[in-house]
Amino acid sequence: MWGEGSVEADGKRLEYRGWGPAPTDGRAIVLLHEGLGCVALWRDFPERLQAATSQPVLAYSRAGYGQSDADDLPRPLNWMTREAVEILPRVLSAFAITRPTLVGHSDGASIAALAASVQPETRAAVLMAPHFFTEDVGIAEIARADTQFRRSDMATRMAKYHRDPTATFRGWADAWLDPEFRAWTIEAALPKITCPILALQGRQDQYGTLAQIEAVRRNVASAQTLVLDDCQHVPHLEQPERTLAALLRFMQQIA
Repeated sequence: MWGEGSVEADGKRLEYRGWGPAPTDGRAIVLLHEGLGCVALWRDFPERLQAATSQPVLAYSRAGYGQSDADDLPRPLNWMTREAVEILPRVLSAFAITRPTLVGHSDGASIAALAASVQPETRAAVLMAPHFFTEDVGIAEIARADTQFRRSDMATRMAKYHRDPTATFRGWADAWLDPEFRAWTIEAALPKITCPILALQGRQDQYGTLAQIEAVRRNVASAQTLVLDDCQHVPHLEQPERTLAALLRFMQQIA
């Protein structure tokens, strides 16, 4: 079952890909993608991470992303919590992963934090450019992306990676731009996390301020944090060497 294919969770077929050997002791690194991401958009990061750590690495595309089945839209405003507590455990179970190290980016980092807060079997979590509450700068950036999507060939470019780029974009943007989502926060989940945490953010992140990193420092006593200069919202692609080095140091510590 390792390699690449699809796995069923909550009645949806989700594409996945595994790098390295299949898990044999319940341990694997599991990648959780951003709001417009998918398996393919991790690019060479999973392969490099697997080579650096010698651990199995799994990535999957959530419903509505990549080549996975369509999601049910409009997406409920608690969709990240649902992904963390309902969908992710089913994916892990399908691969007999009982001690995951969760590596999430952006929305995926929020999902990783939520999962770690309720699943004590989580071995560790790496949160890259996480969101724990909404901020004006992030909402404004998503609104600009919404305008760009409507006025440019963005859908055509996204079609290289997503089966239905319009549904993928609308599922993400419409949830974040819903006026009721302004009150969204998962900061209360952070003190419940007991596993080791590494949180990274670019100093020039256009989707969130360093208040997100401060939330980790404030709520998770054992957390390690890193702010990357000359980096916006995608540390693993914009500062790949520093990001991989930080992840490797962190994983060597928890080993």
